[in-house]
Order: sequence, then C-alpha cells, then structure tokens
Amino acid sequence: MMGLLNHFSTLLLLSLLPPVLSHVVDKFSDVPQCQKFFLEGTTPNLPGILVYGTVKDQNRYKPICQFYQDTYRFATLYDTTNKIPVFSAYTFTGPPTDPRPKDPWMMEPQLDGIDRPEMQRQDGGSYEHQADQNDYRDSQNKGVNRGHLFPNSHAHNLDTQKSTFTLTNIVPQVVSFNGGSWRKMEEHVREKLMTDCINNNRNIEAHVVTGAVPSSSNKLNKKVNIPDLMWTAYCCYNNKKKEWVAKAHWGENKEEDKEKTLKPETLGALEDMLNKHYQGKDGPVKVFPGDCPRYT
Repeated sequence: MMGLLNHFSTLLLLSLLPPVLSHVVDKFSDVPQCQKFFLEGTTPNLPGILVYGTVKDQNRYKPICQFYQDTYRFATLYDTTNKIPVFSAYTFTGPPTDPRPKDPWMMEPQLDGIDRPEMQRQDGGSYEHQADQNDYRDSQNKGVNRGHLFPNSHAHNLDTQKSTFTLTNIVPQVVSFNGGSWRKMEEHVREKLMTDCINNNRNIEAHVVTGAVPSSSNKLNKKVNIPDLMWTAYCCYNNKKKEWVAKAHWGENKEEDKEKTLKPETLGALEDMLNKHYQGKDGPVKVFPGDCPRYT
C-alpha cells in the first residue's frame, strides 16, 4: 500500500511541474499560439513539403514556433538539410517601436536535441541540423550576407525585433539584392500594410509569409544553401474598402543594379510561379486560404 501511495504522490508531483515547452513541433497546430501567425490558422500548401498542415518528410523539415522572452513571435518551417528556412510566417501589427537592435545572433536549441525553452545566443560551436555563426564567416567576401525572411523592420516591438535575429530565420542573400530591391520592397510593403490593412477594430493586422527557393548545389562554406529565389506575400482585410487585399513579390537572389525595383504581383501569379518549383501530386501551391484574392 505504501508503495502505491508513493507512486500516486510522484504522479501528483509531476502533474504540478510546469510543462516542458517544445517549439520544434510535428505540426504548427500543436501549439495554439503558433496558429495565429497563419491566416485562419491555415498553413501554406507546398507539394512534397507541407501538405494540409502535415510535413511530408519529418526527418528533414521541422516546424518551429519561434519562442523568445516567454512569447511566441513567429513561425518557421526549417530545412535541416539545406540549413535554411523554407518560409517564415508572421503577423504584421505596425512598424517597429525601437531602432534596429544590435543583439547577438541566435539558434534553435531543440533542432539539435538541446532541451532549452527558447532560442539561444550563439556562442561559437557547430551544429548538425542548422546553420551557425562559423557558416557565415567571411560571407561578405563571398558576395552574400544574412538575409531575414521575417524582417526586423516589420516587427512591432523590441523583443520581436530581437527574435528575428535567429539563424533559423536567415538565408545567405546576395549583398546587392538584400540591400537593393529586396530592402526597398520590404519598406514599400510596410507602408502599404499600414494603410491598407486596418481591420474591423481599427488596428493594423496583416498576415505575411516569406520564403526561399533553394538552389540545386550552390552553398556557402560547403554547408548552407544559397537560394536561387526569394518570395513574399501578404493578405489582409481592408475595413475601409470592405474587401480582402493580397499582394506578392519575388526576386532572383543574384547581383543586381542598385536602381532595380521589384514590382507588386498578384497572389495568383506568385502561386503559379511557385508551382514550377514545388511540384507533386499534393499540389497546387497555396500560400493563403480562399478569402485572399488571387488575380485582382
């Protein structure tokens, strides 16, 4: 009897302990707070990779509910083979309240079996399933730098700004592209979101998904894939016009003239283009659910 009582006492004690937070999950829907980064809780459909919320190759592609300072900040689907994100998804609620932070780059401990509750500062070391600081050493001399998918300039508060500086949100981006047409596009989109995405509560709210199409063999320091192309799309409800609004942009990750700009495209045009890169029986590509207009 005493042994049975001890057993139940142990179970009760364990039940009172705080849960071990897992941010590398099987499905984004496993974490309710993570679903808010996707419009209507619906993840993109990418044939062969992510289909109706289910990851096809769970040994390679890892959903991350990006967690920093006790709060979920955004969501990333990470490719542990190419060491770059497939996409990052976030909710835009207004421009930054603070200047660009100078905090150190971070990593996701749980990708490499380290049981820590949130993204951690990188203090050297090498990792098997994700990029690290050494992989980006002398990257400028190789013509690339760290390119955000969820840009710091789209994060509304300081802690969310800091959270974007995890290498699981980064791809090697050609310097002139990152600082040129892509940067100008991010600034233009930020201004459009602030004017076009006022919801019924008169707050700014837009859903954004930004992704990278990997190259076949181009790598930084023989480890981190240098993507061929980057893309982004947003969708929101415009309460003034009483209609859904969606726009998209994409560009090749290569050297470019400083005067180049990326023109806005329709969401449907983006999905048509991505269908050429993500092919399979689980198609077609769908970045956002049905309310978002495809060709207007």
